[in-house]
Amino acid sequence: MTRKLNVVPFVSVDNMMKLVLHLGVERVMTEIAACIEADFRRWPLFDKTPRVASHSDVGVIELMPTSDGKMYGFKYVNGHPKNMREGLQTVTAFGLLADVNTGYPILLTEMTILTALRTAAMSALAARHLAPRDARTMAMIGNGAQAEFQALAFHAICGIDTVRLYDIDPVATEKCLRNLKGSGLTAIACKSPEEAVEGAGIITTCTADKQYATILTDNLVGAGVHVNAVGGDCPGKTELHRDILLRSSIFVEYPPQTRIEGEIQQLAPDHPVTELWQVMTGAAAGRTDARQITLFDSVGFAIEDFSALRYIHGQLQGTGFFEELDMIADPDEPRDLYGMLLRASEAEPGISAA
Repeated sequence: MTRKLNVVPFVSVDNMMKLVLHLGVERVMTEIAACIEADFRRWPLFDKTPRVASHSDVGVIELMPTSDGKMYGFKYVNGHPKNMREGLQTVTAFGLLADVNTGYPILLTEMTILTALRTAAMSALAARHLAPRDARTMAMIGNGAQAEFQALAFHAICGIDTVRLYDIDPVATEKCLRNLKGSGLTAIACKSPEEAVEGAGIITTCTADKQYATILTDNLVGAGVHVNAVGGDCPGKTELHRDILLRSSIFVEYPPQTRIEGEIQQLAPDHPVTELWQVMTGAAAGRTDARQITLFDSVGFAIEDFSALRYIHGQLQGTGFFEELDMIADPDEPRDLYGMLLRASEAEPGISAA
């Protein structure tokens, strides 16, 4: 994208929605998944660090940085489960992409919607490598803000045609049913987790409470199932009974982060897990047996957000779905920043230097 160096493209919530609707929700998630896989296949090139988290009694605020040596990206994101009771989003986010060569930002964007898209894209991408090939039904336990994205991503990327919905709040399930009308999916409301998992080859858990919880008990997970555990994503927050983990082949994004935040925080620090990037490159096996239980312990990792930022940056060319922010002080003479300030006072008669 050709631009003045001081001007940074900014994608607002409104423009993100317009861009996603212009391209198509399922297309966007499919293409973000492709970007994530391409970046996972060059995993060794990236800086990798667990996200920097500031925890409080009511939530967490995090920074998620990474770089491939050419571009640098970070995401600011929070997780506050109590916000839902106050009529607020439990997760909000924004992100930035920069040119490593100059350090100049090249994109600033909302990432609340984009995170929902990339989280679902990552779930379905993992399932494409791990789930039973003939799985056409998914149980969706937790029908909050992420549920529809998960269902649509699995429809587009994995070919599921039926989603069985359960939430402790029936209003959330009704919302999900309403939003999935006309999507091509058969959506079924269920009265219990047991009913939801009946006949499902894939089970997705996506709940918000910041506590050790047992959303899935051991008896609910039979042989040959793929579990997509999304909600357990910070210390002290889990969704699965420990016995499910002990019976599963566990796949993770970045072990140093997942062992702190994921379902595997319940296990010994040396419990064996497989990194997904190795499955994607063929360095490690994914599903190897029809009766195997595969588990994607999803916590979200910075490279996935980098991929999503890279994707959005690439889609903006030729569209009007961004604003130009005069964000970088870039004087003609780099050493004369103060002179730039003085010239601003001369250009604006009503403003004078004190």
